[in-house]
Amino acid sequence: MKTYPFAAARVFDVPVAIHPAKGAVIARALASRFGIGEINFAGAESDVRMSVEAFGDTGLYTGDSPYDLIDGVAVIDVSGTLVQKSDYLRPDCGMIGYNAIRHNFMAALEDKGVRGIALSIDSPGGEVAGCFDLTDLIYESRSIKPTLAILNECAYSAAYALASACEQITVPRTGGTGSVGVICMHVDQSKAIDKAGLTVTIIKYGDRKADGNQFNPLSKEALDRYQADVDEMGELFVQTVARNRNLSADVVRKTQATTFLGAAGVEIGFADALMAPDEAFRSLLKELG
Repeated sequence: MKTYPFAAARVFDVPVAIHPAKGAVIARALASRFGIGEINFAGAESDVRMSVEAFGDTGLYTGDSPYDLIDGVAVIDVSGTLVQKSDYLRPDCGMIGYNAIRHNFMAALEDKGVRGIALSIDSPGGEVAGCFDLTDLIYESRSIKPTLAILNECAYSAAYALASACEQITVPRTGGTGSVGVICMHVDQSKAIDKAGLTVTIIKYGDRKADGNQFNPLSKEALDRYQADVDEMGELFVQTVARNRNLSADVVRKTQATTFLGAAGVEIGFADALMAPDEAFRSLLKELG
């Protein structure tokens, strides 16, 4: 069976900003590649409804441009799992890189034919690495060109961080916002190794060098270290959303990474209006005149 060590290294034992249900799906899929039968996560949902709204017949996903230019509005597709780097400027294989989104966003800012920018977002979130630098770029560019986040259908965790950086956020009735939190997943294979009659010897220099390895039970020192990293990144997430949405940090923090369906996100301040994607796009065109 083919294994994916590079993918596993980007999921396990590193903080990620992703909807927990999506994180559980990815973790289970990768775990099976390493001979682990099943991983269960307390509180993880079995599935997430993602009924996709379209922009109608506006011609999305066509042409060689990194974004679609419609009546002077650059529509940048932000869908699927978010990763630090990808090889394509548009979503591919269910993911897109922050590097691609940054490239597309910068190109739209410099394009004289672009009057406004719409991020079309439908994502459970993804990697922390690269997320907050891109979020800051979008936030700091508000004064250059109007930027709207059109949720099509959900923006959770890292995807919500990007959405929050826009001047306005619209969410459909069945869409979702929130999950302002960070999660780190660790797999302990020590019992499986013992059962298989194997012995793994780790030779290291530095007491903390092998912290979090999958061959030994997670030590309290390693757990505390990981928790500190997660807490620091989580607080960065809270402060960033609070700044972007002009909310108090306490309000954001007290959500405890809860997700909000449609109108509930508007009520708490995580979105500005309840709109279908096509309605939101027409509203943006009207505002731009």
